[in-house]
Amino acid sequence: MPWLGHRSEVADAARLIAAFGDDAGFEAAARADRSGDLGDQIHAHRWRQIERLIVLMSARAAIGTVQ
Repeated sequence: MPWLGHRSEVADAARLIAAFGDDAGFEAAARADRSGDLGDQIHAHRWRQIERLIVLMSARAAIGTVQ
């Protein structure tokens, strides 16, 4: 499960899904790699979490406990 530091990360994930469709996760991963290559580990981690969130948002069934 991703850890979200701010609700804007949900909006970022939604924007990537709207712009890249099924490739949104790959785009988030590329952004994480790019940030890591630049030495920006904070943003690299943020984009990895958004990548995980995109997987959850794209699932067609509930994941985890639903009450």
